[in-house]
Amino acid sequence: MPEVGREQVLAHRIAAQGLHRDRPDPAGLAVFDLGLQSTQRDTAAISLAARLPGPVTEESIVEDSRFVLAWTHRGAPHFHRADGIGRVAAALVPLGEDDAMARMQWQRKQVEAAGMGALDGLFTAAKALRKVVTGVMSKGAASEAITKIIPDGLSYWCRVCGATHVLEQLMRLAAIHGGVRLEAGAQPATLAPLDGRPRMRTTPDPAAAASVVRDYLHLHGPATAKEAAGFVGTTVSVVKRIWPDELTEVRVDGRKAFLPVRDVAALENPPEPDVVRLLPPWDPFLQSRDRSLLVPDRARQKEVWRILGNPGVLLADGEVAGVWRSKGSGRKRLDFTITAFDPLPPAVRKAAEDEAERVAKTRGFADLRVSWD
Repeated sequence: MPEVGREQVLAHRIAAQGLHRDRPDPAGLAVFDLGLQSTQRDTAAISLAARLPGPVTEESIVEDSRFVLAWTHRGAPHFHRADGIGRVAAALVPLGEDDAMARMQWQRKQVEAAGMGALDGLFTAAKALRKVVTGVMSKGAASEAITKIIPDGLSYWCRVCGATHVLEQLMRLAAIHGGVRLEAGAQPATLAPLDGRPRMRTTPDPAAAASVVRDYLHLHGPATAKEAAGFVGTTVSVVKRIWPDELTEVRVDGRKAFLPVRDVAALENPPEPDVVRLLPPWDPFLQSRDRSLLVPDRARQKEVWRILGNPGVLLADGEVAGVWRSKGSGRKRLDFTITAFDPLPPAVRKAAEDEAERVAKTRGFADLRVSWD
């Protein structure tokens, strides 16, 4: 049984997630096996800029027909390879009522109060989305139309809007099953039918669901069933029902975890993590659910993962070495504030400033200013 320490695990993940910039084509990046989260404008492009050797702009992914944006894992927007979106949809069919309810997350009680099961609610909303979204339309317009044809219990009164809306998490989870995607680059959120409008699947596909867990273990392993469940947005018992084959047990600083057998050699001999990168909020590297391994210090964890408004992260030589924020001055200059957790060598500071210039160009700013806090 392999035994490794956290530094070796982090070096392995940095390599597995393409942060050495050793692949010139985004379609070849393994992070797209799970999907690239795009919660805020430009975050996906900045994640690409941290991984690709060439120049990157927002259009690099928005206008690339090989990718499609959709609400998928945990109802969050992710870019996926377009030719694999059917497999993603199959993997997201809940394995049962317990799985469906777990995925409702903060809106479980509202779904329970609706007087119907989570599975019925999910596919009722999916059918409504399929009926309503026949072309490009705003999220607000779609929500209004869906609310009119679903049971009252699946909607709520929004005091801010002064209107009744379909439950937010329900809509997000149902969209992929209703054959609905997001318009990449559109603000505010805009919906459209998936190309080819694949038929709605309601029968679980355990093999497809297991592939999500396997991909998580490849990119974020060695990891546990609890951590994989956190990424999927379900319970540990559900994940154990689809626990993949061909895994090996690994000890990480004495803690039991698992890794695909095919990744053992890469874990045992990872390349040196001698890279400096500015990662955006919700970057794949930060999606690992073992936050205490990524950032052992609890106070620093609270700086990286905040209740609201996560900063970006400075990754330096295999460690989360600080956080960063930026603010645009018109469309001419992007001002960065980088806060290092510990004193950094001049070479690392210079590399971080070079990365800031790369982020500024990715976001379309011609000039930048970097301040160290």
